[in-house]
Amino acid sequence: MRAVVFERYGETAEVREVADPEPAEHGVVVRVEATGLCRSDWHGWQGHDPDIALPHVPGHELAGVVEAVGDRVTGWRPGDRVTVPFICACGTCPSCAAGDHQVCERQTQPGFTHWGSFAQYVALDHADVNLVALPGELSFATAASLGCRFATAYRAVVQQGRVAAGESVAVHGCGGVGLSAVMIAAASGARVVAVDVSARALELARTFGAAQCLDATSVPDTAAAVRDLTGGGAHLSLDALGSPGTCAASVNGLRRRGRHVQVGLLASPDGTTPVPMARAIALELELLGSHGMAAHRYPPMLELVRSGVLRPDLLVTSTIGLQEVPSALAAMGTAPGAGATVIEPWS
Repeated sequence: MRAVVFERYGETAEVREVADPEPAEHGVVVRVEATGLCRSDWHGWQGHDPDIALPHVPGHELAGVVEAVGDRVTGWRPGDRVTVPFICACGTCPSCAAGDHQVCERQTQPGFTHWGSFAQYVALDHADVNLVALPGELSFATAASLGCRFATAYRAVVQQGRVAAGESVAVHGCGGVGLSAVMIAAASGARVVAVDVSARALELARTFGAAQCLDATSVPDTAAAVRDLTGGGAHLSLDALGSPGTCAASVNGLRRRGRHVQVGLLASPDGTTPVPMARAIALELELLGSHGMAAHRYPPMLELVRSGVLRPDLLVTSTIGLQEVPSALAAMGTAPGAGATVIEPWS
């Protein structure tokens, strides 16, 4: 099969022929029909993830058709249209027993713990726990964005953030995850303030339901500007980019007893990031993380997508082939872009 491979961190990847994967006894091989290009893939390529072993094939947002199944798989067969969370749970550890598959103690992640979906085929573990059936009307390109950015945003806003109609929600960073969060929060009846440095990203945020858009380059203090726009601070704020600056701005832009959800990865040399804890203590803020969403929690989100309340298809702003991936991956370090880029490996 053809796949995108990199041999060293930060050096240009290449498209080459590699061996087709085989399914584990509890897993499947999926023919990848569409896969998303995500900033997490860029972090992996940069060497920010300790699970990656070189050489490596990235890619973790995917949708496709089951090609082969392992001997112990009971719920799936070749030809099934599927997607999968970017975290594949084991299904048997204490966290999985509690339903918290997104923090599975023995999780695997395509594109991180093993070769991923920037390829024509990908192997996925524990299929009976992790695969999600796709509604027939949902395109592969739309479904590919669900496994990481859209499902992550849905859980961050609805399940972790506990958004309520009438609340003020600030979203810092309007890439794929941030725009998904804007759409989901607005559909939930919240008043959304979208924050970014890109005019195009803010234009899309307004299209997807943001009531107000804030260019972070135009104000000296982003958090203060958010507090002014929301009449004292957001009830819920998300850092969907993942930087010390956006994290601090998200926390500092909250009102008393507000809720911050960290969605974007915070890479740093020592693994720590300064957070304004004095404000968190004084205002009794909640500081939460959000790490994907378990497969068994997809149905309510899929129903909102099926009914047209949520439109993840509108987030797809670019479609490319495998040959274009190496340059697009490298460009994410300086120009993350607005919306979602989808890769079609067979084109």
